[in-house]
Amino acid sequence: MNRRGFIQQAAIAGSWAAVGSTVASCATTAKGFADKHFQINMGHYRIPKLRLSMDRIVRETVGLRPFRTIGPRLESEQLGSKTLVHNYGHGGSGWSLSWGSGMLAREEVLKTGVKQVAVIGAGTIGLTTARLLQEKGIEVTIYAKDLAPNVTSSLATGTWSPSSRVCDPQKATPEFKAWWEKATRLSFRAFQFQLGLNDIISWVDEYNVFNEPPAERPNSEIFADLSGLVPERIMLGKKEHPFKADYVSRRSNVMINIPTYLHKHMTDFLMFGGKVKIQEIKKIEDIDALSEKCVVNCMGLGAKAIFNDEHLTPVSGQLSCLIPQPEVTYKLNTKGASIISRKDGIYLGGNGIVGNWDTTPSREQTEKVVAVLQKLMEDMRA
Repeated sequence: MNRRGFIQQAAIAGSWAAVGSTVASCATTAKGFADKHFQINMGHYRIPKLRLSMDRIVRETVGLRPFRTIGPRLESEQLGSKTLVHNYGHGGSGWSLSWGSGMLAREEVLKTGVKQVAVIGAGTIGLTTARLLQEKGIEVTIYAKDLAPNVTSSLATGTWSPSSRVCDPQKATPEFKAWWEKATRLSFRAFQFQLGLNDIISWVDEYNVFNEPPAERPNSEIFADLSGLVPERIMLGKKEHPFKADYVSRRSNVMINIPTYLHKHMTDFLMFGGKVKIQEIKKIEDIDALSEKCVVNCMGLGAKAIFNDEHLTPVSGQLSCLIPQPEVTYKLNTKGASIISRKDGIYLGGNGIVGNWDTTPSREQTEKVVAVLQKLMEDMRA
């Protein structure tokens, strides 16, 4: 072999050696990535442990769900020369049902033919209804005592839960079930169109971790998960999860990043010509005094005293916020506690007290939830 041939052969051999080295390197990198992010050999997704301690709790809040035993109120009535459209009392389902309920309330407004409408309340129900009315060319003014973050909607979990405290199952009529299904499907479709908008809506893994079989809810067939929306919950085997529990399931669920979501839709409302007036509505005469001929009542619990609604009652729920932990992106439910991971923090919850109006956080409740979750994390397999 002459000198030129030798050099060419050496170059080819060197090239293949480099390719082999690169492939091996990529394989090693891929394996490392897989080991880091997915425990394939163990058969389950990697679930990072939550760092839990009382000194990592940066905020404690108590929100009051506007629970109406017979279900949300969505109907029209005449108030002198005004048309009053009620849209309140969604319990723990306000966020989930906001778009569907708002669309149904909009139908009532459109029947009046008016072009200037007042919306009372700046929570998720009021804000969503106002935006939907704007889509039909209606001029909207929001009247509210407070704006986000000083509204009840800012104290919610932000989880897709259209049947949470939506009514007393024993009092659910076939008509209500049909209304609920329609509102749920309309809302879910609206949320899907908002995916990708600055992460205001996202999909997350949700785990149920229990040592006893999940208890079936009373009349659960009324509020069964609707087909075609969130994926079905899957029961996991022992090798498919790291928890020390006998009954573990997983599904994908929708999560709402509440601060960003409220900011975006309020900004959109103002950009499309909406007006906001800080004004507390204390009595029915305050509504009658508004200049608009059609008023949408989205007051939540504030409607109880003004309209003497005996079906409406608060259900308090405390949330304790942990410092964000970027690798923790899942939601988890277990007996006595829950984890809700959002962009603005990791929220720990787990209680609901019917009829409680007190919004003072309980340190004892926070300690109880932290203790439950610390034990759960300690028992997780590596």
